[in-house]
Amino acid sequence: MAISDEDIQKVREATDIVALFGERVPVRQRGRDFWCCCPFHNEKTPSCKIDPSTQLWHCFGCGEGGDVFGFIMKIDDVNFPDAVRSLAERAHIDIKESGRQGVSSSRKQRLRDVCAATEGFYHSQLMRGKSSEAAAARSYLGSRGFGGNVPKKWHLGFAPGRMALVRHLLDKGFTADEMIEANVALAGDNGRLRDRFFNRVMFPINDPQGECIAFGGRVIGQGEPKYLNSQETPLFHKSSVLYGLDKAKGAMTSTGVAIIVEGYTDVIALHESGICNAVATLGTALTLQHIRIISRHASKRIVYLFDGDAAGQRAADRALEFIDESMTPEAGKSRVELCAVTLPDDLDPADFVSQRGGDALRELVDSAKPLISYGIERRLARHDLSSAEGRTRALSDALSVLAPIKSSLLAKDYAIQLAGRLKMREQDVLDALGNLQPPRTYSRSDAPAAQAEADAAPITLSESEKSRRRFERRLISLLAQNPQMALEHIDSLAQTQWHDPANGQLASILLDALEKNPDATPAQIVADASAAVPRAAGALTSATFSDGEDRARTISFLVEELEIGDLEDTLTAMNANMKPDAALDPDEREIMFAAAVELQNTLNAKRAAHKPIV
Repeated sequence: MAISDEDIQKVREATDIVALFGERVPVRQRGRDFWCCCPFHNEKTPSCKIDPSTQLWHCFGCGEGGDVFGFIMKIDDVNFPDAVRSLAERAHIDIKESGRQGVSSSRKQRLRDVCAATEGFYHSQLMRGKSSEAAAARSYLGSRGFGGNVPKKWHLGFAPGRMALVRHLLDKGFTADEMIEANVALAGDNGRLRDRFFNRVMFPINDPQGECIAFGGRVIGQGEPKYLNSQETPLFHKSSVLYGLDKAKGAMTSTGVAIIVEGYTDVIALHESGICNAVATLGTALTLQHIRIISRHASKRIVYLFDGDAAGQRAADRALEFIDESMTPEAGKSRVELCAVTLPDDLDPADFVSQRGGDALRELVDSAKPLISYGIERRLARHDLSSAEGRTRALSDALSVLAPIKSSLLAKDYAIQLAGRLKMREQDVLDALGNLQPPRTYSRSDAPAAQAEADAAPITLSESEKSRRRFERRLISLLAQNPQMALEHIDSLAQTQWHDPANGQLASILLDALEKNPDATPAQIVADASAAVPRAAGALTSATFSDGEDRARTISFLVEELEIGDLEDTLTAMNANMKPDAALDPDEREIMFAAAVELQNTLNAKRAAHKPIV
């Protein structure tokens, strides 16, 4: 379904960005701007600026930024249409959505309705069912410490099977195809529908906004499989869904820490013990997509809790596949600190907090080691370090953990530590590290981007080139926030030779926006750029004027700086083409020389007129 530009603008104009932030975090006014501690990473000193005149925000700590829709998309983990709907509801604005019947969004809404009706049915069966099976389900939950208000809080349920759900959904007006596509029913060999889940305690699986999109079920008594999840559906993709994220994301944001476990009951047990930043994977190993989703909320650390049993240790070994350059200091602000800890005595998280309490688990989480260190210790523990042969094998095994980051300073530091542990020469260990072949650990969906990164040679920029690119980015950001000033320099903007392709792309978007609508607001420009370029909002909201700064003079200075740089580049290229060994006839050389002299005179005049900003 499409939302019209008019309705989007109506919602934008009805939303006060300062008030919107104020509903989520404390906001303080400083001059004409407002400031707050960024809700997207943990900080004590406010570094997030909210500009009521442009209706834009930017965090100078983590680099995020955008308009009101970008804020809702990030803090509530929703897409753009859902952000518009959310703010429209907040402002009591009715929006019209147009689209052809049968488009994807309409179909998905029907599947959401199926899941919501199924969730309600299962919950009523658990709470009010009179069968012995329903009683056994309640008894099981009570034995795990999930009695009282827990079933209501987590909307737990019971699946009786025997077509009870199918009959209920048919009565509600849902079709067989909708039930099958939502994976709450199956078609038998005779074509007859039957319930997918039978005699199981049911755990609704929600999206980040708290809407049910799938189910997990635990068999009551004996039976296989012990746990059964919904299969993949248009709503549910295991590689990108985390159980409990809708309830945990607030605690993740406030603490900066996320805890990952492997079961529904573990998540519930941790939350009920006061540890509300826990989530679980759903029948799959942790994926890169999971990490990216969690990183939106947990800015400091992601801690993976592994069970002490064999299955937990296999999961620990799989987690080592996520070691990459994003975990090194060189990653800067994008660094992800992924840590790990194994629970003692073969306990799972639910049993651990039941026996030892939430405070004991918090101590374990606080003591969790970085995944790299954790992996090295696990590899060393496999070998007899008292013998030379054992130490040699241990070195090879432990260094394999460092292979994905072998060029980083962090890897070299760990290698030196290994040399000490294994009583080997540091240079020998460093040489062995340098000879490692880094493994390819990208998923299929990441492969094209990963290959592009692998094919791109690292570029070392000179100080003058770094300065040039900073000027480019600042000019584009200031013009996006001050579109009327951009109109005054639109010809210069169109002729600039952008050194950073990303800046050129942003400039092109700005020019297109002003060509379509000379009265475009900063928020509209940033929204258009965000739709076309990932992280554009952060770049376009990054620059700011200082108090009392002459805005027009600053922008003119930046425009002149780039014009002078372009002239210098052109003159350098012309001189290179006139080298003595260049294949030029006398007339061509004379014409080119005259043009170079004229260009040099123009450059000298612009340099003389180009006054620094005081």
